[in-house]
Amino acid sequence: MRVSLALALAPLLGCAAPRAASGERPPNLLLIVSDDQGYRDLGSAGSPDLKTPALDRLAREGVRLTSFYVTWPACTPSRGSLFTGRYPQRNGTYDMYRNEAPDYGHRYTPDEYRVTFERIAGMDEREVLLPRALKAAGYVSGLFGKWDLGAQRRFLPLQRGFDDFYGFVNSGIDYFTHERYGVPSMARGNELTEADRGTYATFLFEREAARFIRAHRGRPWFCALPYNAPHGASNLDKTDPAIQAPPEHLARFPEPDPKNNRAVRRREFLAAMACMDDSIGRILALLDELGETERTVVVFLSDNGGGGGSDNAPLRGGKGHMTEGGIRVPCLVRWPGRLPAGRVSHDFLTALEVFPTLLAAAGARPPEGVVLDGFDMAPVLAGERPSPRGEMFWQRRGDRAARVGNWKWIGTLKGESLFDLEADVGESRDLSAERPGELARLRARFAAWTAAMEAAEPRGPFRDY
Repeated sequence: MRVSLALALAPLLGCAAPRAASGERPPNLLLIVSDDQGYRDLGSAGSPDLKTPALDRLAREGVRLTSFYVTWPACTPSRGSLFTGRYPQRNGTYDMYRNEAPDYGHRYTPDEYRVTFERIAGMDEREVLLPRALKAAGYVSGLFGKWDLGAQRRFLPLQRGFDDFYGFVNSGIDYFTHERYGVPSMARGNELTEADRGTYATFLFEREAARFIRAHRGRPWFCALPYNAPHGASNLDKTDPAIQAPPEHLARFPEPDPKNNRAVRRREFLAAMACMDDSIGRILALLDELGETERTVVVFLSDNGGGGGSDNAPLRGGKGHMTEGGIRVPCLVRWPGRLPAGRVSHDFLTALEVFPTLLAAAGARPPEGVVLDGFDMAPVLAGERPSPRGEMFWQRRGDRAARVGNWKWIGTLKGESLFDLEADVGESRDLSAERPGELARLRARFAAWTAAMEAAEPRGPFRDY
């Protein structure tokens, strides 16, 4: 099985050949990540109640992907794959760095919190992250927003290849106090800071990204801008809104019946999204002002399927689930002069492709001796060739899934199901009883992938070795 899987993946690996011409300044790279955004939460995707002019500009000037997947249905492992180009089971971060006690109202003392799992876990130090791989090509790198790949100093962005960092290191904060369950959590570089307490987080991440872009004008830069919007706030005050937004953005949307919890949550979500879109619009305007638009690759995606308040139509399910709504996400890519404007791509692509695509755009070589699970997708986005991606696999504890071609298999502790995504993207008709041959084929492909992941060089923090 391991040999056959390696042959199947061979066309995908090692495809990040340098693209920039010799002597030509490579492009800037701007990676924007939203948190828990729904599949239809874009004006360009047909949202009935949300206007996103900045994101719609990216779609109009670039490529919108409709069949794009992340590697895990929640944040930490998904982000780990984005920065390594590797499956969570290969890079070692295949579950959350998160405490569950606060979900039940427990407030940690500072000393207690300091030794909890979300404070001591982190991405394996042997993993080569994107900013480190870009450094050899002359890039300066900054990250402004949500990190979520480790809180101890050795795991922080500055130790993993970034040159500049402002944000928080765990999976969520209060947007205004910047606390996580009552504990101050905003940092500049390696040190916590409360200097901006009271300012809405989206504005702060925009401010810092803009500072970084201005400071490094004239040389190639990589700017990661992972917003926490529209994720719910992480606090213990249950009287606070579940999703926080500035009053001026809340005022854009009609106030619903306070007894209608779903409508209340949707309004909060829409306001947080609108604020984030405004922020992205100002960053795009800054690129215009500096004359950097034509030499900047912009990639936008959500870290996982939509959470509370989101709109995942026409997909089934959402964040945390192996259904399409948990793992298929909005994605936009703009690269002036390389990708056509206004194109919609239905090609089967994943977040595993982002790492090698940005490396290729930068003219940087893949890390030596590192197995990447994706490929340079720029030719696919340009319409020059079909996607070589034929398979994708997911595992979250007892939940498993595989997509092979247009067939989707889901296996959980409650049973298994099979869907034909070409005819049924909403996964409404289980074909497992009608198509036992396809069911067996996808099970076998998942078993082969599992064997390959188990045979890979082990990485922490979860794996026993």
